[in-house]
Amino acid sequence: MQVTVGLVLQVLLVSAVSLIAPVAAAQPAQTGGSGFPVPRFVSLKSDRVNMRKGPGTDYPTAWVYRRAGLPLEVIKEFEGWRQVRDADGAAGWVLQSFLSGRRTALVLPWDIKPGAPVPKVALRRDDSERARAVAMIEAGVIANLTSCDGRWCRVNIDKFQGYIEQKKLWGVYEGEVIN
Repeated sequence: MQVTVGLVLQVLLVSAVSLIAPVAAAQPAQTGGSGFPVPRFVSLKSDRVNMRKGPGTDYPTAWVYRRAGLPLEVIKEFEGWRQVRDADGAAGWVLQSFLSGRRTALVLPWDIKPGAPVPKVALRRDDSERARAVAMIEAGVIANLTSCDGRWCRVNIDKFQGYIEQKKLWGVYEGEVIN
């Protein structure tokens, strides 16, 4: 009888672990090896950054970014390398030392169409569609994020400061709050 009870307890324990394990495995990692959340947004520190096909200098260069401050999304980490994705969906690996935690965003990058006029969005004085426009900002411009409340982001663009609707920016998640 004692063996049967022990066997039943082992079966129950194994069953409980097998029920929990798939749930844990199905959930995405909350933090990478760096301790920071994955995915997350970062920006480029330099005007010349190689994006490689794999996590190391032995891998060929897939793309060269030439725009400091450009936002990228970190989607994976491997040692000192970060797999990133840009606003166009291109993905590759960048050495972590070329990335900054400074938050930036692209204004309406999905609205830029070759041969068409560049769309513009109002940079508003306050976080309201009725607020006065401080400037008209072209799609593709990099905005420095100061804060976001889930609907509006306070940004700096050159000498201008104001608010842009969060949904018009690539470099901040929907509903994300930045203080």
